[in-house]
Amino acid sequence: MAKKSKQQSGGTPATVSLTAAGVDFTLHSYDHDPSHPSYGEEAAQAMGVSPDRVFKTLVADVDGALTVAVVPVSGTLDLKALAAAVGGKRATMADPTRAERTTGYVRGGISPLGQRKKLRTVLDDSAEAHATICISAGRRGLEVELTPGDLAQLTEAVLAPIGRG
Repeated sequence: MAKKSKQQSGGTPATVSLTAAGVDFTLHSYDHDPSHPSYGEEAAQAMGVSPDRVFKTLVADVDGALTVAVVPVSGTLDLKALAAAVGGKRATMADPTRAERTTGYVRGGISPLGQRKKLRTVLDDSAEAHATICISAGRRGLEVELTPGDLAQLTEAVLAPIGRG
């Protein structure tokens, strides 16, 4: 993977944070179709990548604290497992407006990187099965490919089985 400079990367907060950290990544862009029913599945199809290598960023509320869950687009988030992974009792999906305001990103473009307010993050442990995974680069139609280890390190993520196939 080639390092991308701030100018080459489009300068989203996610790509700027990757560049600043000196992490190798590859940027993938595609034309976003607003009528597509799933942002993540659309990304996988557009890039020709298996949906279990493309991860979606979901924001949940765990006992009153916003928490980021990063799971494969091919599955769903197990809210009970997410709560357990961070020592919480109950998790629900966050209000979309609150998620957008807190992260600084719009739905369908929320990245676990470069958020306005750094949230605790849990990465589904299935990511470790892949040399690289793709996540949102901070806007619809833009994905970043990087190693799961780099993502976990940059977000200080807990790895746990939070996805359901």
